[in-house]
Amino acid sequence: MTRSAKLYRYTLPMDSGVILRSQKLSERVGFIVEIAEDNQLGRGEVAPLSCFSIESTEEAGVQVQHQLEMWVRGGEFDYSDLFPSVAFGLSIAELELSGKLPQEGNYLTAPLCTGDPDSLAPKLEKMGAKKVAKIKVGYHEPIRDGLLVNLFLDSIPDLKLRLDANRTWTLDQATEFAAQITPSLRQRISYVEEPCAQPGDSVSFAINTGISIAWDETIQREITRKDFRIEDLLGVKTLVIKPTLIGSAQDCISLIEKARAQSIQTVISSTIESSFGLTQLARFANWVLPDVVPGLDTVKFFECQLETPWPGCELPIVPLSEQEVMWRS
Repeated sequence: MTRSAKLYRYTLPMDSGVILRSQKLSERVGFIVEIAEDNQLGRGEVAPLSCFSIESTEEAGVQVQHQLEMWVRGGEFDYSDLFPSVAFGLSIAELELSGKLPQEGNYLTAPLCTGDPDSLAPKLEKMGAKKVAKIKVGYHEPIRDGLLVNLFLDSIPDLKLRLDANRTWTLDQATEFAAQITPSLRQRISYVEEPCAQPGDSVSFAINTGISIAWDETIQREITRKDFRIEDLLGVKTLVIKPTLIGSAQDCISLIEKARAQSIQTVISSTIESSFGLTQLARFANWVLPDVVPGLDTVKFFECQLETPWPGCELPIVPLSEQEVMWRS
């Protein structure tokens, strides 16, 4: 058994308009791990996201290099003791190395709605029977948002919407939003992601309006508790799983299975990984949730792609060979 490994550090420029929690993201920095054993190769991306991940880029880099050093000497990865981004990147690399990660990916994306239902039609036609779109809410008055959502649902009878409020509403504002939506149309709202600043208010919103909600930031916080039980999640219909923030592929699969047992839907989503990482997420999503449109439409935030192109994206591609090699053995 012959093992070798390599660790790249990449830096990619971002579109000038990318803002995360009031901070401008001018570049995306992360790592690509490459492990080889007996002429088989596996790679994965380790890319903690500032303001969202519990670990910094520097902390992840130190940990992943230590893990690779140990692995080359014949050791095994213990994902339970690793930062989430490190655990996911290494686990995907190991799955690819063993041939367990399928090559085929789910590259469907839910298009973003703005103000014109007619402009959405061509994109929806390409999706076949899975007509799913999304709307960012919470940036305008709740009444305006509610009227816009109602317009799309009323204009496109087979459309389902995913709404992302990003915890911007109070319970009163969320209720005001719901009041603008015809009750018979509300069932076609797949979910409102984190509607209120307080999780308890989000649950009350779901109960009072019949509109489903999804946890994103909340589930990332909850799973760190030793006494966490998915059965205790009240009112939530969907979990948005961002592997870079959750942990290893095995941890993500376990969470999906536990959610399924409680009739809770799951969606694989991104944390602005490079095109390399996004395509691996698409492969992972197609493997574990083949019938669900994932949330992986973030390549548009970059000025270029890394190594592996995202289907249909025309951004220039930067080869991995042009990135810094931090360590190799």
